[in-house]
Amino acid sequence: MKKSLRWILGILAAIILAVLCIWGGEILTLSTVESVEGNPYLYRMEFKASYDLDDVISKDIDSNAKLLEYVVGRIGKGIPIKISSAQVADENGELATFNCTSFQATKADGNGFWYGRNYDYFKNPTMVTVSHPKKGYASIAVSDMSHFGYGLDKLPTSVAKKVNCLAAIYAPVDGINEKGLCTSIMALPHQAACQESGQHKVGTTILMRLWLDRCATVTEALDLLSGLDVRHDATVGSGYHYMVADATGDAAVVEFDKEDGWKTMIVRKDPSEKSMLVTNHLLSPKYYTTEPDEAVGNPHSKSWWRYETAGAYLREHDGTLTLEEAQECLSLVHWKDLVWDTGTIEDTQYSNVYDQSAITLYLRNWNDYEKTLTFSL
Repeated sequence: MKKSLRWILGILAAIILAVLCIWGGEILTLSTVESVEGNPYLYRMEFKASYDLDDVISKDIDSNAKLLEYVVGRIGKGIPIKISSAQVADENGELATFNCTSFQATKADGNGFWYGRNYDYFKNPTMVTVSHPKKGYASIAVSDMSHFGYGLDKLPTSVAKKVNCLAAIYAPVDGINEKGLCTSIMALPHQAACQESGQHKVGTTILMRLWLDRCATVTEALDLLSGLDVRHDATVGSGYHYMVADATGDAAVVEFDKEDGWKTMIVRKDPSEKSMLVTNHLLSPKYYTTEPDEAVGNPHSKSWWRYETAGAYLREHDGTLTLEEAQECLSLVHWKDLVWDTGTIEDTQYSNVYDQSAITLYLRNWNDYEKTLTFSL
């Protein structure tokens, strides 16, 4: 009997050891997933599993479907699991309500810069992911959890339901790294970049993960970009442009020329300016207009109104803000229960201000401007 028990215990120990060897990092990561201050729609996670961005690049992952397939392979390690995305086009073939505002502004005390960002979309749960990769910079990144299968009626409330959270490492929509580099994404209807120069392809959010892990400055980010083909998922129905800004005050908006093979267009921050702003229309001189124009942006999201309103606030303060003023600038252009013709209700899912010198995120969730949540490395 004792021999049989020792044999059973030995088998169990071997199984546990094998599981830990194969999924140890993933198990540790899932153990850190928790709601923030009891908020069922805001989560924090410490990503402790390994991931290989060189491998991601080599796979030419240029769509949500390919990305989720890759994530499933990495997580499942041969065991079939399912992860799906709720980010799909509407009946018009676009994400008409995915609208955002981003800016960099000088701190009022002269000690660095703020990076502000509104993420306007549906009411979805949000994930804040802190990562310390073995190869790369530590970072704080924020994700819309609907991109990897969550919603108001599907939340990571058990170990089994937390598995999809592992996809967050590949799906940031904004973030900051330990060097103070910040980045975020803004939608551009009908402008899904499809670069085809023969270089390795990267999709919408992988580019931002690469910037966060590998770049300390805007120059480094643009150099990395030049060695890749950016391809936005055409099935989503929307293209994007990106803002990237570093701790020295340098900033740039990355756009793509739909009339010339989706060539990269870079709009750099004027060194004489103390701030830079972007919403949901092109800023490149070839396309820039002060009047709403569906060919270059999203009039339905009031992109031009938001650009002028936030811009006026920044000019009024000479591009120099306190934390409270940075938050106020974002609150001036937030959405609250915006009802579209289809009946869809859009909100500002979250409003972030990043301190690029203290490497701190100040987050306000779902238009709750009475509470600021702080995250750091």
